Amino acid sequence: MAEEEEVVKSFKDLGLCDQLLEACDNLGWKQPSKIQVEAIPHGLEGKDLIGLAQTGSGKTGAFALPILQALLEIPQAFFACVLSPTRELAIQIAEQFEALGSGIGLKCAVLVGGVDHVQQSIALGKRPHIVVATPGRLEDHLSNTKGFSLRTLKYLVLDEADRLLNEDFEKAIDKILEAIPRERKTYLFSATMTKKVRKLQRACLRNPVKIEASSKYSTVDTLKQQYLLVPSMHKECYLIYILTEMSTSTSMVFTRTCDSTSLLALMLRNLGLRAIPISGQMSQAKRLGALNKFKARECNILVCTDVASRGLDIPNVDLVINYDIPSNSKDYIHRVGRTARAGRSGVAISIVSQYEFEWYLQIENLMGKKLPLFPSQEEEVLLLLERVSEARRISIMKIKEHGGKNKRRGGGDEGEEEVERYVKGKAVKKSKKR
Repeated sequence: MAEEEEVVKSFKDLGLCDQLLEACDNLGWKQPSKIQVEAIPHGLEGKDLIGLAQTGSGKTGAFALPILQALLEIPQAFFACVLSPTRELAIQIAEQFEALGSGIGLKCAVLVGGVDHVQQSIALGKRPHIVVATPGRLEDHLSNTKGFSLRTLKYLVLDEADRLLNEDFEKAIDKILEAIPRERKTYLFSATMTKKVRKLQRACLRNPVKIEASSKYSTVDTLKQQYLLVPSMHKECYLIYILTEMSTSTSMVFTRTCDSTSLLALMLRNLGLRAIPISGQMSQAKRLGALNKFKARECNILVCTDVASRGLDIPNVDLVINYDIPSNSKDYIHRVGRTARAGRSGVAISIVSQYEFEWYLQIENLMGKKLPLFPSQEEEVLLLLERVSEARRISIMKIKEHGGKNKRRGGGDEGEEEVERYVKGKAVKKSKKR
């Protein structure tokens, strides 16, 4: 394979047609990535694929291009279905399909939760070529949307297959597999191979070609990874210290719970940092709003749960901070993959408390290497303690106060709304000063 990779210089060498070569050129894709070099020729030959590649390696192009070339040969509605574990990733995959298919009249429908069901039914009524969906919402439409079926489907793609095979999605995936033809092409793409992926491989794929663009759970060479071992009570101080030291960076801060995202984002705001939360508890509109503000650099710190760790292509993330160490070490690979994408460099720093050290050791074992310490002076960090404690106290008070009002109204998203109100308040004060 190494020899073949040296010979391949462009997408044309992979066997793509002129329309798709033009589309790649328009997107600024000059040379195929490793996973694309290895997957696209097999996809064009009509083979089932299992693609294992580190996050940020161009997986979407690796499955989208063979599907679009096959569609050009046999144009039909409901030609392919792509399943994704998160709404944001589904929207992003659809955008990439639409960009690649803009010159060939491609129609794409996105079926995700938190968005109006009727509007999605109307989109399905227009008979799109590609359906990109989260499993629960697709199952819902297959059961309840009159006239909609995938009985003519030619391609099924499971992106982030390891996550799709969690218990959360198991029933929906089973029902979808029952509703689509057995005679089809199936692609499984994932950064990690698990027992469940192997099980599905046996059930769904016919003589698949396995493509491994990374031999084990690895991160890209352009990613600088470090860690800090700190007392649990001082984690917030160390977080503020790192963010202040790297204040010009675009940063993603990963936490374990939805409540933590709201509290930390508000604390950071109280300390003068431009942070915004995103979590699974927020409405879809608010999640996309937060993501768009971060992409537009209105806020340069995104405080998030693992809902943002999979597949999202947010350009120019300089720094990933693991504020809470993930209990599943494979999630670490996905989180830090938000930076150092497409050949760029990036930094990942893990703040490890005494209670998380075993989880952190599992991460080092998974990657097969020891990470260096992030340099810090404890005396310097603890100078922040008083300010951080006060910001935390104010933030908790605001969330409790707003949460009480919200319960009386019967609403949700109180942490995000509190951050929004706080941001607007700061903007009003600034304009009054002017």
